[in-house]
Parts: sequence; structure tokens; C-alpha cells
Amino acid sequence: MNIKLIDVAEVIRSKNAGPYELTFDIIFKEWSMFDIFVEHKLITKSLIAGLYGIKEVQVMNIIEFEPAKAIKATIERPMASGDIGETDVYGAQQHAPLLSLEFNVPI
Repeated sequence: MNIKLIDVAEVIRSKNAGPYELTFDIIFKEWSMFDIFVEHKLITKSLIAGLYGIKEVQVMNIIEFEPAKAIKATIERPMASGDIGETDVYGAQQHAPLLSLEFNVPI
């Protein structure tokens, strides 16, 4: 079964987690989809690193946050929020690579 993240997530967003980190939130519409993503470990450090062109060690954590039906990933910012040349002070426009994710999940 092919699953597009954008079809099963109610919210996909990014935001600052301090001046040196970005957090990505994926909040699912239904428990069944959250459970599938958790059971099959579909959101991984390797996946996030590949999407953002960073090393896996720069992906600080992947958290499955059951109370919110959410998976959160935090990465090191490529440059500090507000640095000269930095283009997204709030980190609110960094989730775009997540929007095209598609997974093949055996069900």
C-alpha cells in the first residue's frame, strides 16, 4: 500500500526549537496511520538526513509523541536563526521536503 504523507497528516510544519535547531512536526489525522508510521518506523534519522542533505548525527532526535498523534524530528540548523544570510528566521518554511514523501507499507 502506498501512503503519501500529505494525505495522512493533518499538520506538517517546521519551527525553531531555539536559535540552533529546527523541529518538524507531523500530526496525523487518524490513529491507524500514526500507528502504522510508528510500527514500521517510517520516519528515521536516515530519511530526515537524506531529505535535508545533512549527516545523520545532525538529526538530533525522532520522537513518537503519542498524546498528540505526532512524530517530531529535530535537526541542527544549517545556520543560527538571524545570522547574516539566514533566510527563515522562524524556521517556518523548512518542512517542504516532507510534503512529497511517499511510503510503501505492507498491510
